[in-house]
Amino acid sequence: MGIIYNFLIRVHWFAIFLASFFNSKAKLWIVGRRGWKQNLPEVQLSDELIWFHCASLGEFDQGLPVMREIKSTNPSTKILVTFFSPSGMLHYTKREHDVDYVCYLPIDLPSNVHFFLNHFSPVKIFIVKYEFWANFIEGAQVKGIPVYSLCSNFREDQHFFKWYGFFFRNVLRRITYFFVQTQTSVRLLNSIGIENVMEIGDTRFDNVIFNKNCFTKQINSGIVNSDWEKIRNFLQGDKAIIIGSSWPKEEELIIPFIVSNPDYKFILAPHDISEKHILKIKKSLANKAIRFSEFEEYSLANCLILDTIGHLTKAYYFGKLAIVGGGFSGNLHNILEPVAFGLPVLIGPEHSRFPEAKLFLEKGIAFEFKKTEDIELHIEKIMENLKFLSKKAEEIMQSNLGASKKINNLSIAKSIELISIASKKNI
Repeated sequence: MGIIYNFLIRVHWFAIFLASFFNSKAKLWIVGRRGWKQNLPEVQLSDELIWFHCASLGEFDQGLPVMREIKSTNPSTKILVTFFSPSGMLHYTKREHDVDYVCYLPIDLPSNVHFFLNHFSPVKIFIVKYEFWANFIEGAQVKGIPVYSLCSNFREDQHFFKWYGFFFRNVLRRITYFFVQTQTSVRLLNSIGIENVMEIGDTRFDNVIFNKNCFTKQINSGIVNSDWEKIRNFLQGDKAIIIGSSWPKEEELIIPFIVSNPDYKFILAPHDISEKHILKIKKSLANKAIRFSEFEEYSLANCLILDTIGHLTKAYYFGKLAIVGGGFSGNLHNILEPVAFGLPVLIGPEHSRFPEAKLFLEKGIAFEFKKTEDIELHIEKIMENLKFLSKKAEEIMQSNLGASKKINNLSIAKSIELISIASKKNI
């Protein structure tokens, strides 16, 4: 089966290579790995190095609080982060981090694995959420490097749990320990004979609260850059309804609500910020919208379009509730970010892959919508109970903190346990 896997890895690489001739993301993927051996950062083998693999930026956000815990416990530890996706490599610098080395993950072939692991010699590896590359995991096991699955979230429809998934089940069985988000994941792993698993929660709770506290402290200290002054000038003391990372389906339902509610202030951050799409949104809102990049002073417009990258996360500070995009495609955007600022959220119906959505719906701080009328009814109800819901949102966030510290402490304990077992075997 390993021969077939390695053949398919090569096929996968070749498919991306062909796509790179007409797809910019695929081109970045190929170019970023060109000459990767020569471009690896130089490391001191005497240093203790811990490796985090993140598929993209979202997984990096989940890994960040554990990295902070590691650095706070042992500041001399070096942190290596690898990305599979170009979006992670392009945008990770927008986060506050203590990462020492960053590079693309090489293609998962045995020769690459051998070179990579010998170059960095990590003392432990964290795979954030998913991407269980078989050769890397086997190579780490052969070298005695513990591999931890961080914030993984399993579903019954995944290939691990199908009759044909025996190869991939064996890959999972090589993982030292699983720190999963839900009890469902514990049950599914147990069902294929994996007992080295613990429900630990989602480290993103720690991360969004950390970011929220940093920004709130910055605002309260009077350190406000021109971008946030723009938003303050637009709002004129009001709080906005934030529409975060909206897709066309959400915009189709939300725009009529914006047009018919001139007394509300809106901040709309589309998922697609191409010039064509921004102009389309602005046209559909007639004179009620102004672009963030063009805003200079007070305007009669009641909708500010964020036509930039990197402002949405902090823009939630200026909101009273949020409508979060991606819930009609199954790609729900981060709803922890607005809730961290005490904002109730509205989401589309396709959210089954997101445990936090289930939690917030059950707790009554998230509301599902399928049509414009749903938005109207939910917002009316939220506005009547806004103070109560905001307090409840903050309480829920606080009650889910601490996963990062637990993971760091438990991974240290597991590593010590493994060393002790290895020592006994050598006696």
